[in-house]
Amino acid sequence: MKTHLAQLLTDAVSTLQADGTLPADISPDVMIERTRDRTHGDYASNLALLLAKPARSKPRDIAEKLLAAIEADDTVQKIEIAGPGFINFFLGNEAWHSVIDDILAQGDRYGRSDHGKGKRIQVEFVSANPTGPLHVGHGRGAAYGAAVADLLAAIGYNVHREYYVNDAGRQMDILAASVYLRYLDLCGASVTFPANGYQGDYVWDIAATLHREHGESLQHAIEEVFRDIPPDEPAGGDKEAHIDGIIERSRALLGQTQYRRVFDEGLNAILGNIRQDLKEFGVVYDDWFSERSLSDDKSVEAGIERLQKSGHVYEKNGALWFSSTDFGDEKDRVLVRDNGQTTYFASDIAYHANKLERGYDRVIDVWGADHHGYVPRVKAALKALGDDPDKLDVLLVQFAILYRGGEKVQMSTRSGEFVTLRELRHEVGNDAARFFYVMRKCEQHMDFDLDLARSQSNDNPVYYIQYAHARVRSVFRQLQEKQLSWDRGAGSAGLSTLAESHEQDLIIKLSRYPEILEAAAINHEPHQLTHYLRELANDFHTYYNAHTFLVEDAKVRNARLNLIEATRQVIANGLGLLGVSAPDSM
Repeated sequence: MKTHLAQLLTDAVSTLQADGTLPADISPDVMIERTRDRTHGDYASNLALLLAKPARSKPRDIAEKLLAAIEADDTVQKIEIAGPGFINFFLGNEAWHSVIDDILAQGDRYGRSDHGKGKRIQVEFVSANPTGPLHVGHGRGAAYGAAVADLLAAIGYNVHREYYVNDAGRQMDILAASVYLRYLDLCGASVTFPANGYQGDYVWDIAATLHREHGESLQHAIEEVFRDIPPDEPAGGDKEAHIDGIIERSRALLGQTQYRRVFDEGLNAILGNIRQDLKEFGVVYDDWFSERSLSDDKSVEAGIERLQKSGHVYEKNGALWFSSTDFGDEKDRVLVRDNGQTTYFASDIAYHANKLERGYDRVIDVWGADHHGYVPRVKAALKALGDDPDKLDVLLVQFAILYRGGEKVQMSTRSGEFVTLRELRHEVGNDAARFFYVMRKCEQHMDFDLDLARSQSNDNPVYYIQYAHARVRSVFRQLQEKQLSWDRGAGSAGLSTLAESHEQDLIIKLSRYPEILEAAAINHEPHQLTHYLRELANDFHTYYNAHTFLVEDAKVRNARLNLIEATRQVIANGLGLLGVSAPDSM
């Protein structure tokens, strides 16, 4: 409807330009907004205020001329001028009733648009290091990233969903060292496990697989592994130097081929679980991009060379540094360490340059909120490379805090004390997890109440919304049981009978869905859709409790069935974009 009213005003502007009332060289952006108070109309526009200056006329005078130029339209009951020149539209019942016909005709396409005009957007999300199972924090990034991608696709963007696999770098080496030490444990060695190693049970599982497949062929004496290694933190040393020493010693003892076997055993096992968890969570990617590939094809080196040519790289203490402070970062960043190893930052520069080289109009990264300081340095590197940093949007997601029985669930990733995404899904189900994760703005802290998510009550928002969908299905089952039928055409012809206040409220709420969908997509705010669906479900339940649908009057009955079927369709459409099912019975 907003589009229709905007077109009426656009046509009126063209008419006034043709007769010389308005300058021919202006092209105003016609804005239509819903009014907060329906006594002031259903929609309003400030177009007259925008045209006043170029037309050198008073806004109210422009508004009067626009009204005179607007062609008669069956959907508009009346138009009024308010205040300094606002144009208020009052819609007739036929305009609202047409919403129901539109929904039933368009089905699961209702609300979708071509706003994006096929522009290419890449959304990269989760991209957790494959050093352990996905935990509940990653789950929020997964649900949010998937919803943002699906919302953008729904309004006409060509969306590419990508997971960046960190299959290289120090954290993966720490995992490999952790697996190897557990393997030596299984070989009978007495191992003092490093404070900075990965200690979860999953490390034992990977080590056990390694032991089954290779026996003790990879074994070296534990004394050799720890020889000349700097002391660990509990012994008064540096835990970082200690674990780095173990990594280098293990690599030297095993040799490159055997070390890679240990490394890949951990990588493949954990990455396989991540893929399975995300697939079962309803999160599917178009591509899993390997960080290691950037080194293999020399992209990292090429990126560093480009930065050197730009004059923003210098050497200090044997390391190569990027002058990110030249672009507003708080300090310069290391690209190549003094031992010759490139940093994760260097790989990330190459990866983002690769994204833009692939021709995306926009690139969206969904990161954990703890990466907020990383944003300016990546944008600085893109600018130094000559790329457009404004093409990169970084959306920061706060981790979720779990509560069970009113008590906070304690978690520590490195120690292995955390709730995995798989455990969460098994406890509350995919639907509750997907919905609860996106109920708040991504940058806001989130308290995830496990007891509420499991409950089958009206206080549980996803249950409340799904129950509305199931209730509509139950009405149609009752229709069959009473040996009655639904005549959609007759229902459309009888929409004028929908005069109850509950019916009017429901119809108006249904008409807002395309606007909510577009706003949620453009602003990357799926929580707007969750709030809308809850309000829609509330309007439906109120209507359900106040009126009987299967009345004797066939005209009224069919009209009401059209209305509730349209409501069910919109609920299903909205839930689908959030990755939540719409059950037929509950």
